[in-house]
Amino acid sequence: MMQKSLTDKIYYIGVDDKEIDLFEGQYVVPNGISYNSYVIMDEKIAIMDTVDIHKAEEWLSNLKDVLKGKAPHYLVVLHMEPDHAGSIKKLVEQYPSIQIVSNQKAFQMMEQFFEDLDVANRSYVVKEGDVLSLGEHSLTFVTAPMVHWPEVMVAYEKSQKILFSADAFGKFGALDTEEEWDCEARRYYINIVGKYGAPVQALLKKASTLDIQKIFPLHGPMLVENLAYYINKYDIWSSYKAEDEGVFIAYTSIYGNTKKAALQLKEILLQKGAKKVAIADLARDDMAECVEDAFRYSHLVLASPTYDGDVFPYMATFIHHLKSKNFQNKTVGFIENGSWAPMAALVMMKEMASLKNMRLIEEKVTIKSALKKQDIIALEKLADALL
Repeated sequence: MMQKSLTDKIYYIGVDDKEIDLFEGQYVVPNGISYNSYVIMDEKIAIMDTVDIHKAEEWLSNLKDVLKGKAPHYLVVLHMEPDHAGSIKKLVEQYPSIQIVSNQKAFQMMEQFFEDLDVANRSYVVKEGDVLSLGEHSLTFVTAPMVHWPEVMVAYEKSQKILFSADAFGKFGALDTEEEWDCEARRYYINIVGKYGAPVQALLKKASTLDIQKIFPLHGPMLVENLAYYINKYDIWSSYKAEDEGVFIAYTSIYGNTKKAALQLKEILLQKGAKKVAIADLARDDMAECVEDAFRYSHLVLASPTYDGDVFPYMATFIHHLKSKNFQNKTVGFIENGSWAPMAALVMMKEMASLKNMRLIEEKVTIKSALKKQDIIALEKLADALL
């Protein structure tokens, strides 16, 4: 992507990555990802973060087009994750006089990532509330630990009222992708930042004291209007509230019998007036999207056959993801299947009971091998308990 002007002196020099198959080695990104980077052209020139090393040459070309022969004074590093900090060394090789502006924790990580980079002699250490003056523009630094690494900070540019928000307010998808922000921003947030709701709430509290008119994240589009909408979404997600009143049915099935029960429950719920019912096959649908939907809806149903006296492996993986992301504040129902010793519901209930503020529907549905008439009655009762 070519550089573009965002204000009269702030430029976008980031790049789209359409070749990537898995973001962070695990998340499917069908529309790629953007690595965002910015330049503030003032009396002192500041670059806001770098990009993944695989896109370094394109990024450096964009930077060169903006600089027009000038040398940058500062590289501001808000986050040390390699998709944003991976090109630090290449930048220093191009501009050896540049100073790197970041916090002490980030510099410690920098030395870990770049063994032969002289960090000490070009480090400009900042902390909470410090201001870096560039001329007409100034950057005030606000620490944001565990959103979603411990060294993360954001920067507020006062003259243009811009929050450079690091990974906060980011989303999957290259910038040339035309799609609604919500879905891929939610999937990004829940799966990457989701565990750290309390730190996000702390950052939102700090941000509320600033006059923010634009948000420039490290992934996804720059947010320049209707900011209350995006901030409200982050408040919902980070406080573990249900975003939508509805039921998400997550199932695994070996020979299709548990699937039939899950589909039957969906049908019953809709007939009884459920506002929204989403359903997913944990073995075939995107696991990250399944985790996203579990957080999104007010009610969850787990449906699994018994497998080796436990749950089916994909269900075990799903529950592991929920627990690791601090899943809480939900109503959960259970469907199990078993031909000789149904155990799945007991296992799933025990896992869910270990989480915070969960309402578990104790009347589980137990199917023995195949779905039968009496099972429909049990599914009706489960549906009533969910509504």
